[in-house]
Amino acid sequence: MKKALIICYYWPPAGGPGVQRWLKFVKYLRDFDIEPVVYVPENPHYPIVDASLEAEIPQGTTVLKHPIKEPYGLAQLFSKKQTDQISSGIIKDKEKQGLLQRLMLFVRGNLFIPDARKWWIKPSVKYLKSYLKSTNIDVIITTGPPHSLHLIGLQLKKQTQLPWVADFRDPWTTIGYQKKLKLTQKSRQKHVDLEFEVLNEADHILVTSPTTKNDFSKTTSTPISCITNGFDTVYDSTLLLDTKFTIAHIGSLLEDRNPDILWQALSELKQENSDFSKDLSIQLTGKVSTTVIKNIENYHLHENLDLPGYVSYQEAIHRQCSAQLLLLIEIDSYDTQAIIPGKLFEYLASKRPIIAIGPKDSDIIEILEKAKSGTYFSYANKAQLKNTISEYYNAYKTGGIAQNTSDLTAFSRRELTRQLSEILHQF
Repeated sequence: MKKALIICYYWPPAGGPGVQRWLKFVKYLRDFDIEPVVYVPENPHYPIVDASLEAEIPQGTTVLKHPIKEPYGLAQLFSKKQTDQISSGIIKDKEKQGLLQRLMLFVRGNLFIPDARKWWIKPSVKYLKSYLKSTNIDVIITTGPPHSLHLIGLQLKKQTQLPWVADFRDPWTTIGYQKKLKLTQKSRQKHVDLEFEVLNEADHILVTSPTTKNDFSKTTSTPISCITNGFDTVYDSTLLLDTKFTIAHIGSLLEDRNPDILWQALSELKQENSDFSKDLSIQLTGKVSTTVIKNIENYHLHENLDLPGYVSYQEAIHRQCSAQLLLLIEIDSYDTQAIIPGKLFEYLASKRPIIAIGPKDSDIIEILEKAKSGTYFSYANKAQLKNTISEYYNAYKTGGIAQNTSDLTAFSRRELTRQLSEILHQF
């Protein structure tokens, strides 16, 4: 059995989407003759905590922990709210940023390259180099963001000559929030140089979207495999649906992902149909920007708005399985065409219809079409969006909205882990 050292930052009790990918890979790797050894921070700063995920760690899994110096802890002395928002990726538009947030973004962008976990690189390399001398490891894996973890892999590769796989859950230099970090030209170039070195020194690159694979292939000849995120279980289809016409979004809904065309369409449908006005429930579970809430209120939808806040993973699953429709939103930007949110695959597993809104030519479109699980709209498609919601509402009133019955095996975590194992067995 091969043994893989997996270096990651997000690990239970961390909550949110960042923890899911490698927690699920670890869950199934032994089925394919790979023994995982996981390395994580001993004292991390997690903006979201979900202790229930600890139960999913396979029994007997070796989890190595080493202390990390977290600058976010110091930053909280100035503003805990601002710190949590920045560490969660919630960054206001330039004209709405206060002096404190502008200063914090400048410091974050230019003094902490590639990110605020850079201080974990040197002690981790020292600790893991010692560990590797006494333990037989066949392959090293790093997963980012935070992309500083790839620099741990880079140094270990140079010092031990062990094969190294770099997994990019999100892009590095092309991800949307990079433009908001107030980078100097020197800092921006340093990010580019570090990304280039990682892409060309790794033995294999993993990405989660075809667009990212295409972008990286222009920079490196290193083999690149696209292994998307996925779902772990097809959930209980006997769960009762909400009696309301619930349109549910699970996860953070930030300012940049505010779907104004959706609120317009729902407002118009309310005005045109009194029954629709009574039946509609807009359920936004997780962190929601105040800008989004105000926008909804401006369209007189506040009476239809339900804000449960952050809930446990199991509660989130229950909510998406009982919703009439599921809402997937991505930022309207060229940079986000490569972003395939992890929640998409959880949505697929619930077998409820998906309304997706995002940039033109998004990688999400191909997955929705393959899974036959929903409809995709660009931000210019309000008329089509309104018409589709109206059709779903008519189905809801006249017999119910049917669940998806297509074969979704290709998106299961176990099948995706099988694909990963084939790559790891090459080393």
